[in-house]
Amino acid sequence: MEETEKRPRGEVRKLLSQAEAADREEDKRYGRDRRGEELPEELKRRETRIARIREAKEALEERAREQARKEGKDPEEAKPTAKTQYNFTDPESRILKAADGFVQGYKTELAVEPAFQWIVGQRVTQAANDKQQLVSLVETIEQQSGQKPQVVVVDSGYCSEENLQGLDQRRIAGFVATEKQKHAQRNESCKPGPLPLGASRVERMERKLQTKVGAAVYARRKCIVEPAFGQSKQARGFRQFLLRGLEKVRGEWALICMTHNILKFHKIICIG
Repeated sequence: MEETEKRPRGEVRKLLSQAEAADREEDKRYGRDRRGEELPEELKRRETRIARIREAKEALEERAREQARKEGKDPEEAKPTAKTQYNFTDPESRILKAADGFVQGYKTELAVEPAFQWIVGQRVTQAANDKQQLVSLVETIEQQSGQKPQVVVVDSGYCSEENLQGLDQRRIAGFVATEKQKHAQRNESCKPGPLPLGASRVERMERKLQTKVGAAVYARRKCIVEPAFGQSKQARGFRQFLLRGLEKVRGEWALICMTHNILKFHKIICIG
């Protein structure tokens, strides 16, 4: 039994020695953290790229289904168009039209009160335009400031039957530009006289802004909300988001807006 026990012990030591030698040889050939069975780096990159493309296609298909649900269509038949795009760096961002072309990013919104230029509502969306965003912005103002606005003055980007109907339902006086125009410019094509029978909300709003009161109220917009954007961009150098993902971007924008309000409050205290 003693001799039999010694024999396998020697064989084990010999096998372990051979294994250690093989390990040293493989470490020398492949590296200490590799076994030699791994995929080549070039193939791994291609497999990873294929996997990410598949994930992107699934995300675009789900986005198309969600859009179909909003429009009351069958989501199972919805498919992304051939021109639908996906950003791999920040999938939650969108392609948006800017003053000098198109950018990949998010759309920011502000609501500013007229007395001290405090921001009373702010939000970040993925929407390409504001045609359906005014009601949501009003709800944001109520949530963040604790008060429902009595009057809102917004540019033509928010002009739509749906937005104007939302203001009417909430009994909020609206002064909404019906088309893009220069500040203080009035549309002379709207001749005086009674509105046609069955005029739309947009047509009634257009006539409203032709009155002296309507034009005067809307003209104040340029000195209320525009400075809030300008001061953040020009004075504080905030030209782009540093974070990625909708939730993180919302937090970053909230911080920018809070900084604006603190500086405004500080100025009031110093003047007082």
